[in-house]
Amino acid sequence: MSVRSVSLFLCALAISVSAYAQEYDLGSLHISHPYARATVPGQPGGGAFLSIENKGKEADKLIGVSSSVAKSSEIHTMSMDGNVMKMREVGELDLPPASTVDMKPGHGYHIMLMGLSQPLKAGDKFPLTLTFRKAGKIEVSVIVTDLSGK
Repeated sequence: MSVRSVSLFLCALAISVSAYAQEYDLGSLHISHPYARATVPGQPGGGAFLSIENKGKEADKLIGVSSSVAKSSEIHTMSMDGNVMKMREVGELDLPPASTVDMKPGHGYHIMLMGLSQPLKAGDKFPLTLTFRKAGKIEVSVIVTDLSGK
């Protein structure tokens, strides 16, 4: 393989990875990789996931979420009790100083999108507004992935 071929491959790889590596900063908060999984027609709700790092020395809280793709959006937590999945709204999400909260499918926190206006299709993007008690508001772009998370 020539040096030119390797260089072109590495450039293409960097571009493809950066297309999904969305990152946002708001004060001492760093928000990364907002995504949602595709839904099927007729599915009334979906989940959005992201990571929030508080790089500061003071705590903050995620106190609200909203998106134009859903009638309502809430901060939820999910846990398993034996074979029973339990999901509940938490209202606010604490962000202690020098900590990271990773929202992941099937584990812990996520953003519940209820009353979807249309199915979420892999490859699409939609806006999501995050409201923090101290840092304020920021709009992030959520990428819709297929059900495998790609």
